[in-house]
Amino acid sequence: MWERMMRAARLEVMLYEEVEANPALTQEAVLVVLVVTAANLVGQLVQSLFTSVSVAGAMAAGVWALIGFFIWAWIAYFVGTRLFNGTADYGELIRTLGYAYTPNLLGVFSFIPCLGPLVGLIGSIWALVAMVVAIRQALDFDTTRAILTVIVGFFVYLFGLMLLRMIVGLPAVVPSAG
Repeated sequence: MWERMMRAARLEVMLYEEVEANPALTQEAVLVVLVVTAANLVGQLVQSLFTSVSVAGAMAAGVWALIGFFIWAWIAYFVGTRLFNGTADYGELIRTLGYAYTPNLLGVFSFIPCLGPLVGLIGSIWALVAMVVAIRQALDFDTTRAILTVIVGFFVYLFGLMLLRMIVGLPAVVPSAG
């Protein structure tokens, strides 16, 4: 698993082809997401020792990250297959996007003052690029349609999140990331 995660982080196209084609790797791809989520949770918990971030808030963020991953995979599947005529099943997206999540491991360093948020941002951008590669390979189409799938999917995801926040009585937009 660790070798595949490193290959995913190196954006090796053949890795994404391998995991797309191998349904036996679905559980492992979900485990990658769990490992990354747990690493980020550790970073947030350490940060909670030094800042006003609550342990409950860090735990909630970890749970949401996990749920959000599956929602994101479904949105990418729906947008990619319905709007941009990609060919894949949901499992193929779960596997490829699960491995594409690997660069988010850098979030474990979020507790480091000043540097932590920058390292986390780098990991997020890197994961975004990996998601484009994963979506392109899983949906069997070109990079332009993969980028469009990510952009359209992001706005659908963001709209859904804002709607959910309004339904539960929270502000639709959070004023700061802190």
